[in-house]
Amino acid sequence: MAVDKTPVLKRCRSLDLDPIVLGYSKKSKRTLTRSNRKMSEYGLQLREKQKAKFIYGVLERPFRNYYEKAERMKGMTGENLMVLLESRLDNVIFRMSFARTRREARQIVGHKHVTVNGKRVNIPSYLVKAGDVIEIREESKSMQRFKDIAAATEGRLTPEWVDVDKENFKGTVTTLPRGEQIDVPVDVMMIVELYSK
Repeated sequence: MAVDKTPVLKRCRSLDLDPIVLGYSKKSKRTLTRSNRKMSEYGLQLREKQKAKFIYGVLERPFRNYYEKAERMKGMTGENLMVLLESRLDNVIFRMSFARTRREARQIVGHKHVTVNGKRVNIPSYLVKAGDVIEIREESKSMQRFKDIAAATEGRLTPEWVDVDKENFKGTVTTLPRGEQIDVPVDVMMIVELYSK
């Protein structure tokens, strides 16, 4: 399985991203010295796509598949793409504060700690639907790891499209998110323009 092993803070610097978006509280001490050359239209579009891929931890081919699926759906392609990315199980675990970062959420799902509607699911890219009940397995809840996560994510706000019981590590996806509810610093129109060339 292909994994992006680029150091997170280094990648954040190159993409001009705040690590907070990914769930990291660390800030890099180094500053990136950019040349004064103006970035081309294509360069800007590519950077937005790289940002989205990096934030959600998706590689090129799956990302392209999400885009093609978003194109076939009703409505605006850019908004559909973001809704699909937000609906990934690893992202929902992160949004429900059951993991400190999306990378950790992906690992938690992969290690079979998560159930969806009572069934164990270990596929991070599993797309949740409205009404799905997501829970950390009963045997896993008592692990020190989840106690640490609960302490670390205590003050984190959960989006309005999920209903979460943080005490019991259980949550429900009340509805799928709408475009304006997705607070990710990515210009989706640029991604659409890039793919529609």
